[in-house]
Amino acid sequence: MEFLAFIDFIMYVAAGAAVGFLVGLTGVGGGSLMTPLLIMFNFPPHIAIGTDLIYAAGTKASGVVAHARLATINWGIVLRLSMGSIPASLITVYLLKNVFGSAENYQELLLTTLGVMLILTAMVILIKPMLNRSTSLSNESFGLLKKHQSGLTVLMGIFLGIAVTLTSVGAGAFGAAILMTLYPRLSPVTIIGTDIAHAVPLTLIAGLGHMQLGNVDFVLLGCLLVGSLPAIHFGSILSKRIPSKVLQPILAGLLLIIGVKYAFF
Repeated sequence: MEFLAFIDFIMYVAAGAAVGFLVGLTGVGGGSLMTPLLIMFNFPPHIAIGTDLIYAAGTKASGVVAHARLATINWGIVLRLSMGSIPASLITVYLLKNVFGSAENYQELLLTTLGVMLILTAMVILIKPMLNRSTSLSNESFGLLKKHQSGLTVLMGIFLGIAVTLTSVGAGAFGAAILMTLYPRLSPVTIIGTDIAHAVPLTLIAGLGHMQLGNVDFVLLGCLLVGSLPAIHFGSILSKRIPSKVLQPILAGLLLIIGVKYAFF
């Protein structure tokens, strides 16, 4: 038994290292990679999602500190997103507990929503280069967008709050795509910093909600963190030598296949 436990420990540390390395290498959000991997390891969807949310909050926290020091976070946008996402996350957890009851009753909802979010994330990864090139709006179009920016930001925050709580996917690449669309004149580094600054409290609140539901495996969480934290750093260094244009479409294709499986089968 002890030998099998040691094998499991090595396997989970390796899983954390693999996902951390890919996150550092490609910039693709950890939730879209980690949650499907944990489900493939036969963890129930609610445990995979709940554990990954706390994992995401921990791994992204250092990024917030770094971006805050560089002054590359738009705290006003973070606040508007949070005005939508945090209440939506809390309400979602409340509904899971009081409407669905046990985890068995909302497993299918989690898997279907996860599939949809993986498909959307894959599409975002594929069209992201086009979003980067389409940041030049006419003054008239920009003025119209700016008029509704605050309301749309809160609305998108509500969407992210529900999606991230149900799937642990969406706070990374999808959140960045929303910011690129709503704030086309924001610099790329500020989009990244703002997205991370919003992702940490959202994933933490959602993760604490899942913890209260009993959906967090702390042993698994520790193994993932042991493997991923150094691997993210190593992947980030190597990313300067390997073009993301090659790897991101491959990952997008993989996420698309997994997403279709969960959403429709």
